[in-house]
Amino acid sequence: MSGPDAARAIEKYRRHAAGYDATAARTMALRARTVRLLALQPGDVVLDVACGTGLSFPLLREGVGATGKVIGVELSPEMLAQARARVASKGWTNVVLMQTAMEDAPIADALDAILFNYTHDVLRSPPALERIFASARPGARVAIAGVKHSPWWLFPARLWRLANARPYLTTFEGLDRPWSLLERHVAGLEITPVMWGTNYIGAARASRIHCAPSPVNQ
Repeated sequence: MSGPDAARAIEKYRRHAAGYDATAARTMALRARTVRLLALQPGDVVLDVACGTGLSFPLLREGVGATGKVIGVELSPEMLAQARARVASKGWTNVVLMQTAMEDAPIADALDAILFNYTHDVLRSPPALERIFASARPGARVAIAGVKHSPWWLFPARLWRLANARPYLTTFEGLDRPWSLLERHVAGLEITPVMWGTNYIGAARASRIHCAPSPVNQ
């Protein structure tokens, strides 16, 4: 299978950006649960990978406080335009936005925390992960959530998940274990399947060493 395709991603989100917030409503509870795994502290610098329209910003800002910083990186111009509007309407001065591929993001800050919320294409891009973790402090908190293949005995659910994910992914490569490339950058990764195994949530710590794969909690 082919890997992520930035041009296709831009085109897909051009079509879906206007209605994205409405479609994301069904996973807002899981988004909040994922952000809580970061255990953010006042003054932290947190990276929101593929931040989309900025739905995670209120949760992240609540954690880092007025002295912290939220960095949002987003490839889609249409999605980031909504994120910019959200930031401007709230008057948030500690949210920094970048419109670029994650592989090219000029992250100057040392990251205390990293959020991967439904960012399958980024998780399947080794250069993107290298760029992110080059800026991570050792021990930086990492939280992830996203879609995955369901167990074989729920094959109809797998077909449903693929159909629902198609508008937002440019590759289905790695859907059995979307976090597999992340494992070489983190330690203590724990993954928990949710939503009948069609989605997952997990947490880890950034590491400078390559780690052995961690088992999935059943």
